[in-house]
Amino acid sequence: MLPPSRPQITAEAVADILAAHRVSLERWPLIIIGIRGYYLRTMGDPAANDRGCYDDAWVVVWKDGYRTFNANTDPSRFRAGSGTGKGKGMATLKPGFWPVWKLGLHRGKYLALVQRKGPVTVLRDGAKPGEFYEDNGYFGINGHRGGEWSTTSEGCQTSPEPQWSECIELVEGKARALWGDKWDDETIPYLLIENRA
Repeated sequence: MLPPSRPQITAEAVADILAAHRVSLERWPLIIIGIRGYYLRTMGDPAANDRGCYDDAWVVVWKDGYRTFNANTDPSRFRAGSGTGKGKGMATLKPGFWPVWKLGLHRGKYLALVQRKGPVTVLRDGAKPGEFYEDNGYFGINGHRGGEWSTTSEGCQTSPEPQWSECIELVEGKARALWGDKWDDETIPYLLIENRA
């Protein structure tokens, strides 16, 4: 499920988000903001965070501009589990500032934002819906292309085609302009917040 339009967020709102989380564009000249539940009141269940739909938002921000994209910040489905081994629950990235992404190949197939720069904390599905437990580590919580009929996420952050192509081309272009031949080794932070409106 895809919203009828892209997220409509003002430059002032973007600046307010960065300021509220003490994120400096001088320190981090290229950053992605994820807003979980951006369309909370207009898509799916208005009282709950839905899975399997593009009801979230991404904002790619650089020093003198930004661009928005429809996105998904949740797993596509529920999977009950416990512990950190084979029977672990499905992962949902915990809101926070995560300086862990860089440009690289998602599953060795195509350019994406890959978790290679540090660990993240996820909330894993517990024994039943609504129950979660924390887990911290390197889980491949990437930013990648979503599907046409599914968000194709087991904890990753996704954007639908053709927006994904535009998004990754924008990020790659900004990275190359900023860092030259080190474009695919520099950290691109991800700031994930919850829409409380």
